[in-house]
Amino acid sequence: MQSKFSFELQKVDPETGARAGIFHTPHGDIETPVYMPVGTQATVKGMLPRDLEEIGTQILLSNTYHLYMRPGDELIARAGGLHKFMNWERPILTDSGGFQVFSLAALNKITDDGVTFSSHVDGSRHVFTPEKAMEIQHNLGSDIMMAFDQCSEYGYTHAQAEEAMLRTAKWLDRCYRAHDSEEQALFPIVQGNFYSDLRKKSLELTLPYVKHGIAIGGLSVGEPKPLMYSLLEELKPLLPIGVPRYLMGVGSPDCLVEGVLRGVDMFDCVLATRVARNGTALTSRGKLVVRNGRYKEDFTPLDPACDCYTCTHYTRAYLRHVLNVGEMMGGMLLSLHNIRYLHTLMRGLRESILGGYVKEFVREFYRKQAEGDEKAQ
Repeated sequence: MQSKFSFELQKVDPETGARAGIFHTPHGDIETPVYMPVGTQATVKGMLPRDLEEIGTQILLSNTYHLYMRPGDELIARAGGLHKFMNWERPILTDSGGFQVFSLAALNKITDDGVTFSSHVDGSRHVFTPEKAMEIQHNLGSDIMMAFDQCSEYGYTHAQAEEAMLRTAKWLDRCYRAHDSEEQALFPIVQGNFYSDLRKKSLELTLPYVKHGIAIGGLSVGEPKPLMYSLLEELKPLLPIGVPRYLMGVGSPDCLVEGVLRGVDMFDCVLATRVARNGTALTSRGKLVVRNGRYKEDFTPLDPACDCYTCTHYTRAYLRHVLNVGEMMGGMLLSLHNIRYLHTLMRGLRESILGGYVKEFVREFYRKQAEGDEKAQ
């Protein structure tokens, strides 16, 4: 039976290893490198699906833990699956819930069998096992589902990180055995904290389970950025070539650029919408804090280089006004712009890889970002 998933690697930059490709899925093709907006609870905060489509969103991420808690994965299955439930016809990736179980819930016990925890919503007791994570994601019907893993915090000792990494490997085998849908691709996750030997060992243990894609987890969790880049550089020549490589939870413009330069194809992060709700725009000239008084009488576009609805219809003065009076439209307009900006950045990176000028593109990106930072001082 022919797989419904395939990855077409179109070009690799010979100097950096930056890659451009197309990931074929049942709900459409994804051109890589790609940024995925996060719709944690079956919605991207402040965004309509129509608007996401119009600004070029190819794939969304939703959260297994949150949807299990509310409204429940069985209800979503009865509704026809997550695509129908949230009115999104393009690809969807669901994470396994592992990160949320460890970061949000009141933890009671972690064993090789799974995790017992109390809900952050109502305190009710639950157990997540690798099999349960697969069952929930099967009910959700996402195109890409993530293996259940144990996240280890920045600052873990080598022994603690090794224990979590080995448990993740054992759980991956159970996820693989419990996964029974040809309509969904299972991505395993490389862990190992910030220890090079553990990362390489985790990758070695993960490779036999790589069929449609592979993810790198446990980065961008408070560590210095150069440390993350260094680990990605070490992993780059060891990662499989013929599948998408997904760096989880990374989404600032500079990290997207640096990740692409290290051979990563897929990224996600809540940053774009979170900072938008706080009044910050990501622009071609760096961050812009729209709430600042300096923009009270600034009747220029948010980002003159951007073609989004926000930038073509509203001024900085107006955006500052609606943000400062607490109107929800302020966060909505900035969210739309921020996501569009990141899509435009990724499209530019993709075109530069295909065109053979990625290093020049990156130099120009940093020049403009620095120019904006200097103006803001």
